[in-house]
Amino acid sequence: MNFFTKTTILLIIFIISSVNLNTRELSIKDLEERKRIDQERELEREKRGKKKFSKEILFTTEIVFFTKERKIPPVLSNLDPILDDEGFYGIKLGNEDNLTTGRFTGHDYKVKYVQVSLEENLISEFKKLVEKGYKYFIVDLKKNELLQIQKTVKISEILIFNIRSPSDSLRGKNCHTSIFHVPPSYAMLADSLTQYLVKKKWKDWFLVVGADEKDKEFANALKKSASKFKIKIKEERIWDFASDLRRTAQKEVPIFTKGVKYDVLVVSDINGVFGEYLSYRTWNPRPVVGTQGLVPTNWHRTHEQWGATQMQNRFRRESQRWMTPTDYSAWVAIRSIGEAVTRVGKNNVKDIKNYLITNNFGIGAYKGVKVSYRKWNRQLRQPVLLAASRSMVSISPQEGYLHPISELDTLGIDDSESTCKFN
Repeated sequence: MNFFTKTTILLIIFIISSVNLNTRELSIKDLEERKRIDQERELEREKRGKKKFSKEILFTTEIVFFTKERKIPPVLSNLDPILDDEGFYGIKLGNEDNLTTGRFTGHDYKVKYVQVSLEENLISEFKKLVEKGYKYFIVDLKKNELLQIQKTVKISEILIFNIRSPSDSLRGKNCHTSIFHVPPSYAMLADSLTQYLVKKKWKDWFLVVGADEKDKEFANALKKSASKFKIKIKEERIWDFASDLRRTAQKEVPIFTKGVKYDVLVVSDINGVFGEYLSYRTWNPRPVVGTQGLVPTNWHRTHEQWGATQMQNRFRRESQRWMTPTDYSAWVAIRSIGEAVTRVGKNNVKDIKNYLITNNFGIGAYKGVKVSYRKWNRQLRQPVLLAASRSMVSISPQEGYLHPISELDTLGIDDSESTCKFN
């Protein structure tokens, strides 16, 4: 083997390693080890045979995971892969958990996976499923798509779990008794961050907002939270630069942030257009928080407490990637159905809806406390993680924030503040 052949082989190995590390963050050695473990488990399953129900199946709960194909957005960074399977593995693992209990209670669960293509009409495809008699839906859709379904499809006799949109309007003026929300709302995310900043005594903010409608919606939540917790926003600016920041950030960011005295730079940039380029480039040396820097989220790869490590490892063995907030929300949604069906003892939608908003409902969700749904707007009450890129910083609600019902209700819109009026 000559020098050039050896060099070519080494180059190929390096490229493969780099691709795996960048997209899945697993080395070739890691992948081979996981493959070996999976093969051993498959052999063990074959020896045990297919798991059987210990008693006769009483009924089957059919659940639809409904999502839509998306156009691939312009690449802002080569470090993060574009995922086309978010939610899928969360549903898969959650259904396995439901069946673990269901095999002893006689409750079977089946999931139908539906992805609407770019050419298909989302509303008509959803209507077809409702007309076929499906009652339980876990949907990975945007705010406007959910509103379309709500306005054009009769959903009063079905149950929908929103696992993506954090929009406050879906929990407020556009709320519906049939739509339950798993992700934290913008208000919850804002309050969780603000509580921590108050604890750190970082009370003078410089707020930078993107031009997207979602950026403005989160910024409004941040401003309301700042008012609630007596935070002073020293300056608010809109980021409307169109240049490629990978080449111009070192020049533009210092000028943009010059002339303001503040404790912390708070960013609202949902799509990640500019936020990642603010750290280490501001005129004054200040921490960055919000959608970049220190980020409030319902799930993060660095979360390890309360059994979360086991969940992280289980998910990675199945998917060969990190669990995302949407994956986690999908798992919570299907587990909510399974837990409610187990406790109620039947799968009638009306009974399940009613049970989900009682004080008796709650599931362990790897956050140290049971999570449950708010009666007044169908939002999942839950702790919110505050994470940097490679470390878990804190968890809100912060110590000292009290509430007559649940400390978790110090995050987001409380009953007395809610604009949700169910028909």
